[in-house]
Amino acid sequence: MRYTICPCSRADDSGWMALRRALFPHHDAASLRAEMDRFVAQPDRHAQFLVIDEDGSPAGLAEVSLHADPAPGTPGARGAPVAFLEAIYVVPHARRHGLARALVTHACAWARAQGCCEFASDALLGNADGLALHRALGFEDATRIVRLRQRTAG
Repeated sequence: MRYTICPCSRADDSGWMALRRALFPHHDAASLRAEMDRFVAQPDRHAQFLVIDEDGSPAGLAEVSLHADPAPGTPGARGAPVAFLEAIYVVPHARRHGLARALVTHACAWARAQGCCEFASDALLGNADGLALHRALGFEDATRIVRLRQRTAG
């Protein structure tokens, strides 16, 4: 099967929403849409790429954003923004065909065009599949952190 990767710049793209709902099933549609609206309103800071199969169906997505500060555990480059892979997802039937790698390649090209010399991402410690994917795509462990919280009384 053949696939095409294209940028996505419309918050009302139903394919993009469908992929986001699959990736973030615990988020409601309204919050996902609000985030999409924010992304497309700032094209100098956010980029989204979709994989479309030969039938015109969405098969994967990558969302990337620019951060002013280096990612934790990485040196960064003085004054250069850091690209951050915010989300990556490929539908189950299209996995293991190099689509995640192609999406990251597109995201990296966009990041280089924005002046980035570093590309970062994260995955939860318990997400073994996500960690394996990142490592297979060339990401290296930079640091491991645990975010802690405490509820205040009242």
